[in-house]
Amino acid sequence: MAKYRIIGNMTGNSMDAIDLVLTEFDGDEMKDICSYSMPYTRDMREKMQVLRTKVLSKTRAEIEALPDFRAIHDEYIIQVGKCVDEMCALNGVDKKTVDAIGFHGKTLDHNPPSKAQINKSQPYTLQIGSGQMLADLTGVPVVYDFRSDFVMKGFEGAPLVGPHNAHIARLEGDGCYYNGGNTSNFAIVANGQSLVSTDAGPFNEYVDAFVRLNTAQAFDKDGRIGKKGKIEERLLRYIFELGRDFYDAMPPKSGDPAYYHKDEIFEYIKKQNIGFENAVRTFECASAYLAVYALGLIDEKIKIPSNFILFGGGWKNPVVQKDFELLLDPKGPFLPEHKIHFERLRKNIKGKIDVHYSVFGEYMEARLMADMARFRLENKPWDFGVVAGVIAEPQRLGRSYADCVNRSVKGWL
Repeated sequence: MAKYRIIGNMTGNSMDAIDLVLTEFDGDEMKDICSYSMPYTRDMREKMQVLRTKVLSKTRAEIEALPDFRAIHDEYIIQVGKCVDEMCALNGVDKKTVDAIGFHGKTLDHNPPSKAQINKSQPYTLQIGSGQMLADLTGVPVVYDFRSDFVMKGFEGAPLVGPHNAHIARLEGDGCYYNGGNTSNFAIVANGQSLVSTDAGPFNEYVDAFVRLNTAQAFDKDGRIGKKGKIEERLLRYIFELGRDFYDAMPPKSGDPAYYHKDEIFEYIKKQNIGFENAVRTFECASAYLAVYALGLIDEKIKIPSNFILFGGGWKNPVVQKDFELLLDPKGPFLPEHKIHFERLRKNIKGKIDVHYSVFGEYMEARLMADMARFRLENKPWDFGVVAGVIAEPQRLGRSYADCVNRSVKGWL
């Protein structure tokens, strides 16, 4: 079997940090060599948030014509390249020993088939990030633009984690592999195969943004704020009803911050005079609530395993994980109108529930990109028979980059 050393990179929707992990692959055996994370500066986060509002529903030409697009894009790629160099320097890694960088890019808009059917539009997805520029800066080949190949062939384009979870299952066993990032997603793995993989709903989206808005903190570390509050049932119901079209949609489906009505929810909190600690506690409950609710929507022919393996920083919050375990049981805290839904879900989970954090729980999304890059280097299909990604070999610096926007942006058809 071929051996690879690949750096995986993820800069997720939460816009909290640039994450890197160097993983060594020997076939499907994986070993993380080192990792690195650089928090976004407030300035960069604000620039990306503004850019996200400007690019919504725009074509490639319209995006590239924005006055500040190229400057923000270049700053972003330079920061990712700097992180690669710093991680390698700090850990004594010779970049000549690295076969590739698996680069996701920054998602700013997403209109997958599941949503396009509802709004009667053409599906597309938007990630920015020139893989060629990153290759030129680092001197390492870059594999990137993975989502485009799936969307252009009629698939959701996210989540892409199912096959990676199946690879991890060789070590950790069959189960429900659940990622808690800005959006939560899960994959049911049985007999080494991913049976279903889907997004569930916002996870860190509300609580991180609300904590940043009201404090100097980036997130509710260890649930310290939430532990002081109580769940506001009216807010939990408002969150669900506002996003019902997405939360009740059958999987597979793909989420995006644009679907989650964050600004409207924050305005509701203000109008209803809901206290800060209670709002944080309710957002943390909503993270777990929507994650468990989504499990009740999968085809009942697919039995849900009792082994729940968790990934992502969101699960480090003990308040969220406790609510997740209670809702699986189900002992609450559920809305009365959803009681039957949660009870029916529990009947489809066979055996005693075991919830634990994965040994690969750190940097899972970054490692996923490394794993996908490995498959592309071997020209092997990742999922649904799709060979995904573009390979950029290092060239000379100073060129004009034509790949700052991904292939399946709006108007690709």
